[in-house]
Amino acid sequence: MTDSLAFGHVVLVAHAPLASALLACAAHVFPEALSFVHALDIPADEPPEASLARVQALHSSNGLERCLVLTDVLGATPCNIAVRWAQTAGWPVLAGVNVPMLLRAIAYRHEAGAAWVQRAVDGGHNGIALPGAAR
Repeated sequence: MTDSLAFGHVVLVAHAPLASALLACAAHVFPEALSFVHALDIPADEPPEASLARVQALHSSNGLERCLVLTDVLGATPCNIAVRWAQTAGWPVLAGVNVPMLLRAIAYRHEAGAAWVQRAVDGGHNGIALPGAAR
């Protein structure tokens, strides 16, 4: 990953229609996110190689250089596709995406590598709680 670039892109790879729904949530809070958050919905009936080709095309058409890849379910097809794709560029992949994780990834996309990833992880963890319960 190239940490010298000022801002990173966030790529959502998830079971359809979750990636697009998460992008809509992000755009509600950060309207400018539509220019640097990219969603790839993986339909249940699409062969994995076709999905991989679509994510590679997303990369080619957007000139992505510094990314954090967020996916929904560890070990599921979208996650496996994201890992295969991101490994070639050295980008981190986080599984278990939720809205707080995504919002943190957007808000701190100016931070370098590991710090950016940790901000997203912390957002995801802190966003899971029993309302009203003592922390």
